[in-house]
Amino acid sequence: MLKKLLLAAIAFIATMSFAFAQVDVNKADQAALDGVKGIGPKISKTIIDERKKGGNFKDWADFEKRVKGVGEKNSTKLSQAGLTVNGQAKPNAPAAKDTKKDGKTDAKTVKKDAKKDETKK
Repeated sequence: MLKKLLLAAIAFIATMSFAFAQVDVNKADQAALDGVKGIGPKISKTIIDERKKGGNFKDWADFEKRVKGVGEKNSTKLSQAGLTVNGQAKPNAPAAKDTKKDGKTDAKTVKKDAKKDETKK
């Protein structure tokens, strides 16, 4: 019983590290992709299947075009959550800011920052 609890604790800690790390869409396995906020098992499987079929994603536009269910808005959110394509965050995507004590980003703040960025252009 103690071994099972210890194993579960280690697995939990290992998966939590994915939430804070950058995950490259061309290198990540399904577990790493599932660790990115906004990607579930269905999208991670679609990403891996498309990567096997068509090779690595060239850039964010290629990623959006080839992965059904990921468009402009979703890709921006995924980039903010730590997903990269060839090590690059999505261009012009506002960076998520820590606005709460627990380190989570407030959705209103992200929207407000996006509006600020657009008005500066």
